[in-house]
Amino acid sequence: MPIYAYRCAECGFSKDVLQKISDAPLTTCLSCGKPAFQKQVTAAGFQLKGTGWYVTDFRGGSSSSSGGSSGSSEQSAPAATSTGSN
Repeated sequence: MPIYAYRCAECGFSKDVLQKISDAPLTTCLSCGKPAFQKQVTAAGFQLKGTGWYVTDFRGGSSSSSGGSSGSSEQSAPAATSTGSN
């Protein structure tokens, strides 16, 4: 379940609330009781670090932990040739 940040526009009270995505947003301030409680836009709570995932990570054959682009282990497709007679 995501954590949403709320802030009251009247009194400035703020609170992080654990809610389901399908739950209705809160509107009544928990501190002053006025209908000025609003969701805030916040940054994501995680960061993506490291080299990432590559198409070749789970292919059969040799396993390489580098996952990088040093050296080309993939073969290029053969060029299409025309064998029709003219």
